[in-house]
Amino acid sequence: MKPMTNYRWTICSLVFFATTINYLDRQVISLLKPVLEKEFQWTESDYANIVAAFQLAYALGMVGIGSVIDKIGTKLGYAISLFLWSIASIMHAFATSTFGFGVFRAFLGVTEAGNFPAAIKVVAEWFPKKERALATGIFNCGTNIGAVIAPLVVPWLAVTYGWQMAFIATGAVGFLWLAFWFSMYKLPAQHKRVSEAELAYIHSDPDMNETGSEDTKTTIPWTKLLTYKQTWAFAVGKFLSDGVWWFFLFWLPAFLIAEYGLVGMEVSIPVAVVYIMAGVGSILGGWLPMWFVRSKGWSMVRARKTSMLIYAIFPLMVMFSQEAGSYNMWYAVIIIGIAASAHQAWSANIFTTVSDMFPKRSIGAVIGIGGMFGGFGAILIAKTAGALLDHYRSIGQIETGYYILFLFCGTAYLIAWFLMFRVLVPKMTPISEL
Repeated sequence: MKPMTNYRWTICSLVFFATTINYLDRQVISLLKPVLEKEFQWTESDYANIVAAFQLAYALGMVGIGSVIDKIGTKLGYAISLFLWSIASIMHAFATSTFGFGVFRAFLGVTEAGNFPAAIKVVAEWFPKKERALATGIFNCGTNIGAVIAPLVVPWLAVTYGWQMAFIATGAVGFLWLAFWFSMYKLPAQHKRVSEAELAYIHSDPDMNETGSEDTKTTIPWTKLLTYKQTWAFAVGKFLSDGVWWFFLFWLPAFLIAEYGLVGMEVSIPVAVVYIMAGVGSILGGWLPMWFVRSKGWSMVRARKTSMLIYAIFPLMVMFSQEAGSYNMWYAVIIIGIAASAHQAWSANIFTTVSDMFPKRSIGAVIGIGGMFGGFGAILIAKTAGALLDHYRSIGQIETGYYILFLFCGTAYLIAWFLMFRVLVPKMTPISEL
């Protein structure tokens, strides 16, 4: 037998870069908000509506795209999604009205919906359960790298070449990724770079009865998946927690500008710091349950639930970020960074609960359902944020609007953890009859 290879980590790196591109493209508009709101006379509610257009399309796209990826496979499904969202990102450069931005934002949302169903399915195909949270944490770190690159590059592009070029240049990056994807990706059992030892390791779970070939003949209707508590546990967790991340993603630059009077490139460094911290949290969040299993001898269920409880506690700190920031802005930035880090650790594990509880051929569809509910939660936060901030801005108390939003951000994860693991799936029982 040939020596053990580790090609699965090369595949993980491909998914990492796709996710980086995904978040680079979606964050451009938040960094150009000060420029665009002047040019197009946006109110906070106008901006919230544009954000909500993306989130609604993303949520609805999740329902269909997960099942499509289950049907046509990860290689083709991932490629189509990334190609189309790159086109959508570039098209923002040609918007001439607020409505136009809403339309192109919706196109970006529905096409970007393919990233996470495809990525989680790739992880399920290429990693045993004990490594999936770590692999998910690593590729999910791409969300933070994209969010770090964006504030360092986008303002410079806008100042040097105009805001239109910021959309065009970032959108074009996806085409380079496609060349690597088509040349490097196959299923483990079909890949010449994978040794027999690595293939056996990938399929080493005690309940593993799948050979790695994709079942493209049958799909599982999402209406059937909705009859399982396991699906609802994932959906509820995403509904309550996704909106927090989206709020940070789309309003963090505006918060720093409103509360601390930052201008231009001044906002780039604190935003980058927050997402660097979040990237560290994503990797550590995937590593911790694996450490519990290997070092403590815990079951995967106990390790997953305990890790997610730890991650749910840290966001409580964000409720005190404004008070801390009254002494020094960087205290607020660090606290928000800790909350963002906890979210990414949570995210690495909540995605992995799907592959813990569902067979591979249903993973894309379940991720899609959860993503849809997460999108609806994000829309609710976006609309609430727009209304609250417009109201409190009009009376000269915008900091109060942010405080109310931070109250929700701080408590959402503990509520989600309780509903998931005390009410719906306390034992995280795997489903075998699908």
